Amino acid sequence: MTTALLVIDVQNDYFPGGALPLWNADATLDAIVAAIGRARSRGEHVMLVQHIAAAADSPLFQAGTDGVALHARIISAAPDAPVVVKRHTDSFHQTDLSRELDRLGTTDLRLAGMMTQNCVVFTALSPAAARYRVSVLSDCTTTTDGMIHGFALHALTTRVAVQPDA
Repeated sequence: MTTALLVIDVQNDYFPGGALPLWNADATLDAIVAAIGRARSRGEHVMLVQHIAAAADSPLFQAGTDGVALHARIISAAPDAPVVVKRHTDSFHQTDLSRELDRLGTTDLRLAGMMTQNCVVFTALSPAAARYRVSVLSDCTTTTDGMIHGFALHALTTRVAVQPDA
C-alpha cells in the first residue's frame, strides 16, 4: 500500500486579508501542517493542489494575485511536494493528478484542505477517486462556517472514511 496526502487549495485568499477568509482557517492550517509532518515521517507522499480561476468564473484565485498563492506555511512544510494546478472543484478533472498518483503507486488517498463542501467533497467523490481508498481528515478541512463544515463531513461518511488525522 502506498498512501498520498493531498492538500487542496490552502491558498492565501482563504485567510485574513484574502478575498474569502474562512471559518477556523488558522487552526485548520496548523492541523494540516502537522498532518504533513506526520505523513512525511510515515513515508507517505504529499501532493499539493492549487486552484487558479478564470476571471469570469470566480473573484478568488486570480493569476498574478497574492490570493492565488499557496500559503507559505504549506510550502515550508512540503517544499518538494509536486503541485497540481486545477481550474475546477474536482482536483482530478482536467489535471495530471491521476497520472501523478499512478506514478507513485498510490492505493490510499488522504484529503486535507479547503473548502470542505466544495473542492474537498468534489475531489473525494470524483469518479477518478473511486480506484483509491479515500479518507477525509476532518480536522484538516474547513469552510465558511462550522455548521456547513459539519454537514459536509457528515454527508461524506456514506461514501468515504471521515476521521481526524492520527
